[in-house]
Amino acid sequence: MNLAQLEDSLYSLVVETATNLPADVRATLARAKAREDAATRSGLALATIATNVDMAAESVLPICQDTGMPTFFVHTPVGTNQLEIKAAIKRAIARATQNGKLRPNSVDSLTGENVGDNLGPGTPVIHCEQWERDAIEVKLILKGGGCENKNIQYSLPMELPGLGKANRDLDGVRKCLLHAVHQAQGQGCSAGFIGVAIGGDRTSGYEEAKHQLLRSTDDGNPDPRLAELEAYVMEKANGLGIGTMGFGGDVTLLGCKVGVLNRLPASFFVSVAYNCWAFRRLGVLLDPETGAIQEWQYRVAPREATPMADRAPDFTTGRMVTLKAPITEEQIRALHVGDVVVIEGEMHTGRDAIHKYLMDHEPPVSLQGGVLYHCGPVVRKEADGSYQVLAAGPTTSIREEPYQHEVIRRYGVRAVIGKGGMGAKTLEALQRHGAVYLNAIGGAAQYYAACVKKVTGVDLLQFGIPEAMWHLEVSGFAAIVTMDSHGKSLHADVERTSEERLRELAEPVFR
Repeated sequence: MNLAQLEDSLYSLVVETATNLPADVRATLARAKAREDAATRSGLALATIATNVDMAAESVLPICQDTGMPTFFVHTPVGTNQLEIKAAIKRAIARATQNGKLRPNSVDSLTGENVGDNLGPGTPVIHCEQWERDAIEVKLILKGGGCENKNIQYSLPMELPGLGKANRDLDGVRKCLLHAVHQAQGQGCSAGFIGVAIGGDRTSGYEEAKHQLLRSTDDGNPDPRLAELEAYVMEKANGLGIGTMGFGGDVTLLGCKVGVLNRLPASFFVSVAYNCWAFRRLGVLLDPETGAIQEWQYRVAPREATPMADRAPDFTTGRMVTLKAPITEEQIRALHVGDVVVIEGEMHTGRDAIHKYLMDHEPPVSLQGGVLYHCGPVVRKEADGSYQVLAAGPTTSIREEPYQHEVIRRYGVRAVIGKGGMGAKTLEALQRHGAVYLNAIGGAAQYYAACVKKVTGVDLLQFGIPEAMWHLEVSGFAAIVTMDSHGKSLHADVERTSEERLRELAEPVFR
């Protein structure tokens, strides 16, 4: 086996997966975009997503800044050295990280140190099996942390909010899947996909649920009972009104794939792997002697791709206001849910590590009247010492809920940007101190990176590139007010409405 050729093939797989959305996912998103009213917030989100998909493929840069946990599924002929394949995978991952195709995402769980090359205990994840074919098959899923956090596992029987008792039967599974979509709301970058495993143990169930995500989005389940379940969940989940980004709308779920494993008599697990719209998974068949790529799976070649976007995103879904730091309380009090804010000038990134740091330390720069962006960008250091932002979409904001109210109170932050909304404590702080929450379009990493005109500095780089505080000069950075200083929250409204619709689905369907 020519290891140099194998590594190059695996590197190509990693780059293509991170930057070029698969053909079946593109087709699914195109159908979703056609269903949604273009004049609504969800329609705007889908138009922005389409633009971002095109930008990523053209520039060969990450579709989403969170390039996730690289998870490989490998099949090898009998006699193939799987250790050599694993070693080549790791070299390809480190190379892609160095070249800005992957964000450094591997963090030491005890020290919090980002190792910088996406290698370490448990990363990347590699599943190897033998098969009876001559070729080597390698499939890769890049599943970001935001949607990974919305994975959920149920142990039946149990009571589910809004749906009542879920028994150990197919109807109990039905209730679990509806609940799984509802609990994700917009925090997993809806519209999304779910892979499902009925049965197994806690570990094998989650693995099989992710394995279901390897199915083509338009395939049919060979088991008629599961085919009926998949169709039912697609229909009813899209009737919950959660919509893209949780903005409300007709498109909430893009795919539902269900598999079954045998189980122990004492256990009945239902495992759900939630995946965002940026459904990055590709596969290759490799020559077992040379490691050269023989065939791509799921892929559409960039030169053959039909552009996703038929128009530029139109953010005029509400009143448009331009803000530039330092922002005054008067400017914030004039904003209401539904307004579109365009940021010009200075903003600062800050996510998990920064928020925890700010509980015990003063910020390295003044945040008074400032804009704080929940973002872990992909950043490359250039030869002259400057930095270039390669991808810069929002991260899921709810993780900062334990800290955000204090950060607003102590440091005078006026605008917080993220995705998926925040909770009651943050809403109270917005109202009390005169601040606003702006929802950017999740996963639109290239769209927002284009708004970054300059990196003016960086602090706390010891936390790693995603967790450092980056100081950015931006222009035309548009996001929607979804939580205002008057106590209104679009996220709370959508969750309340969708819960009412969920309750209407409590009666048994599958007997």
